[in-house]
Amino acid sequence: MREKKWWQNAVVYQIYPRSFQDSNGDGIGDLPGIIKRLDYLEELGIDAVWLSPVCRSPQDDNGYDISDYQDIDPMFGSLDDMEELIREARKRNIRIMMDLVLNHSSDEHRWFQEAKKSKDNPYHDYYVWRDGEEGVLPNDMGSVFGGPAWEWVPELGQYYFHQFSVKQPDLNWENPKVRREIYDMILWWMDKGAGGFRLDVIDQIAKEPDRKITNNGPRLHEFIRELSRETFQKGDLITVGEAWGADIDRAKLYSNPDGSEFSMVFQFEHMMLDQEPGKEKWDSCPLPFVKLKQNLAKWQTELHGCGWNSLFWNNHDLPRIVSRWGNDKEYRTESAKMLATILHGMQGTPYIYQGEELGMTNVRFDHIDQYQDIEIRNMYRERLAKGYEEKEIMESIYAKGRDNARTPMQWDDTAHAGFTTGTPWMQVNPNYREINAEAARKDPDSIFHYYRKLICLRKENPIFAEGDFILLLEEDENIFAYVRSLADRELLVVANFTEQEIICTLPEEWKDGEVLIHNYKDGGKSEVLRPYESMMIEREK
Repeated sequence: MREKKWWQNAVVYQIYPRSFQDSNGDGIGDLPGIIKRLDYLEELGIDAVWLSPVCRSPQDDNGYDISDYQDIDPMFGSLDDMEELIREARKRNIRIMMDLVLNHSSDEHRWFQEAKKSKDNPYHDYYVWRDGEEGVLPNDMGSVFGGPAWEWVPELGQYYFHQFSVKQPDLNWENPKVRREIYDMILWWMDKGAGGFRLDVIDQIAKEPDRKITNNGPRLHEFIRELSRETFQKGDLITVGEAWGADIDRAKLYSNPDGSEFSMVFQFEHMMLDQEPGKEKWDSCPLPFVKLKQNLAKWQTELHGCGWNSLFWNNHDLPRIVSRWGNDKEYRTESAKMLATILHGMQGTPYIYQGEELGMTNVRFDHIDQYQDIEIRNMYRERLAKGYEEKEIMESIYAKGRDNARTPMQWDDTAHAGFTTGTPWMQVNPNYREINAEAARKDPDSIFHYYRKLICLRKENPIFAEGDFILLLEEDENIFAYVRSLADRELLVVANFTEQEIICTLPEEWKDGEVLIHNYKDGGKSEVLRPYESMMIEREK
């Protein structure tokens, strides 16, 4: 295994800046707002903050359409604010990870504005173009956000390729000039003090649209190794690539211990298990619990010693986990702690998404107009046109919509949950009077303090970062249990994944072990696991 890196014991906190804290009353979260809340993050105990994009953008896709990689969007503040955030975070031993969107830019980026002027323009080949005639698409590839992946530019007689919004033209990584521009930009941010980077849809940069290849193109790892060599390897950074198409073998390349690519990878196999096979993410099925255990165990064992896992249940694109796989009503606290126990006991770097440490839940808005997300709005229109019932469409949005993660952070029980003094860009979840940071910090038995304890345990005990992983009760339909083992110590993690009482007899050798953490106030090692009960027990071998 590689020399131990700081990020192997670290816990990362993801902030969606638009929804975290507004400092100026315009209803939109901003960088000064994040600075204001750094003491809260320090109290939680995290080591790094991953910021969703804050660079200048027309905000067609919530900042994932960048028009200037070396400036801050005015809605979030200024470059000076960004530099202050990096400095103030460092004072609290927190590093700032930036979100790099390198697969595409905004159509308002100066590169694309130049590219559209002429086929002979030096920036034309910064993007992916195909000759053609209007109405006759180069092929039938579709955009992730609906409609074709090709957009006609009449003045050039060409189509440009966009995997996402029509306002997000794909960059041409085959062009070495594009790559050099990107590397210089990253080095510039490293000089500013950026502590790491998350690479958006990085597995799509080596696209070959003529062959209908978007992710995992032939030159993907060649490009990533060059990127890493020219930038990341020049600093002590944490880097994570978002790769929806990653399998074990690819993940071993992404997170190779030699540091030739990234620190780790975001893969999403476990998060797609409650999707009907062969259908869209909106078509849900019950979570196949045994498959979930097998999947997480596979990644634990297969990457052990030859790669590194990222551990997460939530992010800005996913619904709230306590609503998805827990119980966000009568057992919200117990199930949120249980899900945290399972995740934080594994090997890898855990990611906490803002509000996860409070047990924030999905939201159920009454009308489609209350939703802001481009993906939700497009799906709503498309499914109505296909004859779906509106009620059915809304239920899919309630379950899987990205805006579940994007409602404003719930700080206290004052107006708009203390997020803003103005009108929030998106409505706050109405349950903020019960679920908020102020109440959680005052309650020693809260989800917030449970996360604090989990974070401390990871930092104090090397078994979390270094131990082997053994899945127990693999076929059990109710209990998630595994053992971590290192030298002369063993750690047992056991959790009831249901709202029923489940008989679970601890093996004799564990009955005298030390309970490190337990999600019920009265502790426990009884023969019965209560609803969502979970614990970690350590013992000498």
